[in-house]
Amino acid sequence: MNWLANTVLVLHALVVLFIVGGLLAIWAGAWLKRGWIRNRAFRLTHLGAIGLVALLAILDIPCPLTVLEDWLRTGQPGQRGFVQRWVSYWLYYDLPGWVFATAYVAFLLVVALTWFRIPPRSRR
Repeated sequence: MNWLANTVLVLHALVVLFIVGGLLAIWAGAWLKRGWIRNRAFRLTHLGAIGLVALLAILDIPCPLTVLEDWLRTGQPGQRGFVQRWVSYWLYYDLPGWVFATAYVAFLLVVALTWFRIPPRSRR
């Protein structure tokens, strides 16, 4: 089950990369005048992803991917492999929950402002 837990961990990292990297890509794409950054499905998925993360944090509901990974690791020996060690290092911090909720809501506000400053294509 360790390989499955590591798969969930990598998926979690990819979601984080999509949320953070997506915003950076939108800004860079706007600066470089790339049309793909106005793709409505991409932008809605991006906004929805950070919106869900912020909502879960505000409601103090643990991330389902973290819960699933922890459940898959239950009963596993204490040894951590390469993937778990390094991806966990970049994903998990020991801070109070309100810090994360504040950061996620602030990031959501930046994504929402970006939506209006660099809007996606309209539905036609």
